[in-house]
Amino acid sequence: MAKFRDIVNYFRPHWRLSVFSIAASSLYEIIDLVVPYAIGQILNVLSGQPLDKPLQGAIAGFSNITNYPVNKPLSLGVLLGLIFIVTVVRAPTQPWVTSWFHWDIALRARRDKNQTAIEKILTLPLEFYDENNPGRIAGRVARGISNHTWTYPEIAGQLIPKLVRVLAIFVFILLIEWRIAVLYLISFVVILSLSFKTLKRLIWHESRLDKYMEDTESRTSELITNIKTVKAFATEAKELKRQEQRLERELTVVDYRIHKGYVKLLTWQKAVIQFCVFAILGLTLAATVNGRISIGHFVMTLTLSSMAYAELEPISTLAEVFARRYSSMLRFHEFLQEPIGDDSAGLLEDLDQTEPYKFTGKVELSHVNFGYDDKRQVLQDINLLIEPYQTVALVGRSGSGKSTLVKLLLRYFEPQKGQILMDGQDIRTLNVGKYRRRLAIVHQEVDVFNGTVLDNLTYGRPNATFEEVQEACRIARVDEVVQHLPQGYYTVVGERGVRLSGGQRQRLGIARALLVEPDVLIFDEATSSLDYESERSIQLAMRSIQGTCTTIVIAHRLSTVREADKIVVLDQGKIVEVGSHDELLRHEGIYRRLHSLQETGELLN
Repeated sequence: MAKFRDIVNYFRPHWRLSVFSIAASSLYEIIDLVVPYAIGQILNVLSGQPLDKPLQGAIAGFSNITNYPVNKPLSLGVLLGLIFIVTVVRAPTQPWVTSWFHWDIALRARRDKNQTAIEKILTLPLEFYDENNPGRIAGRVARGISNHTWTYPEIAGQLIPKLVRVLAIFVFILLIEWRIAVLYLISFVVILSLSFKTLKRLIWHESRLDKYMEDTESRTSELITNIKTVKAFATEAKELKRQEQRLERELTVVDYRIHKGYVKLLTWQKAVIQFCVFAILGLTLAATVNGRISIGHFVMTLTLSSMAYAELEPISTLAEVFARRYSSMLRFHEFLQEPIGDDSAGLLEDLDQTEPYKFTGKVELSHVNFGYDDKRQVLQDINLLIEPYQTVALVGRSGSGKSTLVKLLLRYFEPQKGQILMDGQDIRTLNVGKYRRRLAIVHQEVDVFNGTVLDNLTYGRPNATFEEVQEACRIARVDEVVQHLPQGYYTVVGERGVRLSGGQRQRLGIARALLVEPDVLIFDEATSSLDYESERSIQLAMRSIQGTCTTIVIAHRLSTVREADKIVVLDQGKIVEVGSHDELLRHEGIYRRLHSLQETGELLN
């Protein structure tokens, strides 16, 4: 569970610069108080009243250095010089000593945390992405980092220095008239305490709002992703109404709970502040009439107290802004605290600098059990031996565990019992990044990045030669697609490959897999989106691949796996049949029944 300290630790790598810039900003806020003090002392000089003793000593010292007599002109000159130093001289230095560092720290932290967030995205387990769609994740990261970035300069450059200024004003007034200082202190403690108590309640509403906004953004992302389905079923009005309800819920919380709460807070703050300013005026006037303070001190005390109470409004505004952003910042840290996948070790290493693995492709599954939860086992006591360079097909009804078995082989998940061996080595003992580089998979839905065709083809092997790319494309029949694109291999395919058809994307995925020259090549329903002519082409390509690497094929269309060396039939998480196409047809088993259904057209897969 994320806490306030996580927000503070966001900037911990830059703590030295933070301390320096906050201290410098606070010092400049205190230096500002010299001006009303000096003006008060000028009034004392003009009215013939004595100056403060520390100031008298400073003027006497200046007189000794310059040999000027201590008189009214010298006193006014020293006070004017003091004002000149703290205003004109300090003006060009303040932005560089304060503002520069505040934003420099915030922007550096933004870069660092974006990198941290990307690392987290790359190492989270697959089940996290099954439960959270891209819109929800991207929104949480973007809001969290953005709010941290904007909040730091406001807190470090304004809120903390302003609080220091308020405390310094208390010290100034305490040295002049303690009665006024006590009223000043009590009023500030009461106002700030009640304000923060109210803000704590409003933060809870902000947390609700943040979750509601996340839900709305998540659904919007799904609408964009699935817009074809929305239009196909003509559910635009239904989806619009659903989003309108979500937006109305957000408005109710933000307007009638949050915004109204802030307005109420500001209302009583202004009333109390004006009463306190008036009370300070009365007490200061009484102290001056009674001779306890001079006219200069009267002006200075009134000016300083007015400055202090004037700071309450920006302090409250900054606290309000922080409260509005607090929830989204916490949710960002909750995202960073998500447990990474068991396979994450080594995924972020630079594998190009290490010796690569090389396997013969011998795969053995020994007594493998696995389930996504404790209630149901997806795979039960799986024992399977795949010899090097063998082509093995996995077939069975939907939900029989075919794709899960492949996920275990790729180490997306770990078996709960048993082990998977690659060339006799337990794959859990291997570097997961180096191990996966020796495997390649063509998914049922091929992921395509927003870039050129060539970028997507060489994604798994950037240093491939153009001739190797062309050969892989020839085998997968991508060359037929490329020749019709406006810029050939350099055509930008758009986000998610929207400029390519489903079949074209699948061919591209096959070529991309072939290009990495894997030791184990997996086809996970790789021909499901292709027409029969294209499927036949891919079957010919798969035939040409046979003998060059171990090949595992998952298919519903049994015509795709006829020529496999071994066909493994799974049913309800168990291996029920193993053999060649002809051998399995001679048995009265599941494979023969599936084959008969497809032959008669009753099973269309």
